[in-house]
Amino acid sequence: EVQLVESGGGLVQAGGSLRLSCAASGFTLDDYAIAWFRQSPGKEREGVSCISKSDNAIAYADSVKGRFTISSDHAKNTVYLHMTSLKPEDTAVYYCAAEDSSWVIHGTCWTEYDYWGQGTQVTVSS
Repeated sequence: EVQLVESGGGLVQAGGSLRLSCAASGFTLDDYAIAWFRQSPGKEREGVSCISKSDNAIAYADSVKGRFTISSDHAKNTVYLHMTSLKPEDTAVYYCAAEDSSWVIHGTCWTEYDYWGQGTQVTVSS
């Protein structure tokens, strides 16, 4: 069974840093694209970053470029989102999601994602 478990969220002051983890099971990262999304109450879900080794793709939303870094550790089957220079507008529930790379267009990792974790809360205070 495909499962994704996020961790690492918490409360941090503006300008601080957090590292989120997405532990995958039931599949190997070699075969899937992984993305981080976030959602705040009353707002649409936003794609933050994605990575796909098979499709040779890494992408970031304009709002987080230069501040967030996505990475993967295939030995641990885990994807990370390292967040720095956090702003209050980064406050959201962060979700990781997975999609079989067979359905992803080569060169991009923005796609429909079928598998989702439970989310982890990130709160940035001013």
